[in-house]
Amino acid sequence: MSESESKRERQTGSPRFTLGDHEQVTESPESNIGVCGCLLVFVSLLLMLVTLPISIWMSIKIVKEYERAIIFRLGRILRGGAKGPGLFFIIPCTDSFINVDMRTITFDIPPQEVLTKDSVTISVDGVVYYRVQNATLAVANITNADAATRLLAQTTLRNVLGTKNLAEILSDREEIAHSMQSSLDEATDDWGIKVERVEIKDVKLPQQLQRAMAAEAEAAREARAKVIAAEGEMNASRALKEAATVIAESPSALQLRYLQTLNTIAAEKNSTIIFPLPIDFMQSFLRKPGDASV
Repeated sequence: MSESESKRERQTGSPRFTLGDHEQVTESPESNIGVCGCLLVFVSLLLMLVTLPISIWMSIKIVKEYERAIIFRLGRILRGGAKGPGLFFIIPCTDSFINVDMRTITFDIPPQEVLTKDSVTISVDGVVYYRVQNATLAVANITNADAATRLLAQTTLRNVLGTKNLAEILSDREEIAHSMQSSLDEATDDWGIKVERVEIKDVKLPQQLQRAMAAEAEAAREARAKVIAAEGEMNASRALKEAATVIAESPSALQLRYLQTLNTIAAEKNSTIIFPLPIDFMQSFLRKPGDASV
């Protein structure tokens, strides 16, 4: 079947049945129901007219704004595809219908034990948002579209994560979710399902791996702290060296530094203050009386 025919089939909503591995037949909704079928429809219409107005309540059906009705007449889907929303009529004896919800449906992907590409076992869960895009295909081409989509989401999650490393899974969640959405949307296209969004909720790591990663992170932080402390000591030593050079050029600067230190100690309100004095300051008191002044 060509691409244009497949696209036309999805737009018209005609059901497709697989006869073999490669052979596929598209059955038109306008297929003839046969002479017996026409006779049964005529008899049903006649009975409905005879039993009026009671039969009218069995013929009138209403579907809500977010629903579509697939009508089967003698087992065949009626021409025109899904009906609704609003009011429609059926023949009670020969017609049956199935309501299909067209709203967006959300379901959680159960936690999946996945072995990553770098041989790490993790548990990952997610959430999928999808809606029925073609009600006719959702009824005619698959038994239970909801259950099939849920199972396919689980297997797709495992297949996609199996090709990723642990670092990629932890950092590229958006890319993984987009890849899953594309795979699911392509696989469910024949079912009339449109996958709107996929999100990765949580990635659970084994306890041993968590402790190993925490120890690695702590060691890295300690290494950075030691490097920063060493750089601080080096900068402080350079500043002290420059300060010593400035004080050596001006002896009075050392005495001013002594006074600043004394002021700082006095602000602490200590009972004992030790004040260092320069030796040159004490030489005038150590001279003998007979010595001549210079």
